[in-house]
Amino acid sequence: MASLNVGGLGEYLREQRRNAQLSLRQLADAAGVSNPYLSQIERGLRKPSAEVLQQVAKALRISAETLYVRAGILDAERDRDEVETRAVILADPTLTERQKQVLLQIYESFRKENGFGGTEDGEVDAAVPEPGAAASTSKGGRPAERPGREAGGDDSGPRRTAG
Repeated sequence: MASLNVGGLGEYLREQRRNAQLSLRQLADAAGVSNPYLSQIERGLRKPSAEVLQQVAKALRISAETLYVRAGILDAERDRDEVETRAVILADPTLTERQKQVLLQIYESFRKENGFGGTEDGEVDAAVPEPGAAASTSKGGRPAERPGREAGGDDSGPRRTAG
């Protein structure tokens, strides 16, 4: 059977699966696809739908957009730097999953601050703080007091009561 133009995708999926230390069967179960079908995708014999790619990406904890580009669903030139940056962060075996998500949140925050849009595939699920929302500090390096706490002003947050 002649190989479709998805060999690069299959090789990439196999590499990501091995990096995640998953067997073909484990990934197929996690993605909700059959073991033989996933095997054919990895060997470049089948071209998966965007939906299947999204399920596989979720199971591998990688960007679905990266898989879309590799499968030819998205234009490879579109946001190439963003896709590659995300892929490098997510593929780094020296980082924990939490560290990867924090880095992606920071990256997304900077992109938004510079006028670039957010992700379309929902890769970063946690709320990203708005630029400048980090806790401010006083001259001594201690956290600055929140306005309104001591002065009795309304900061619309929960209040502690004695007792």
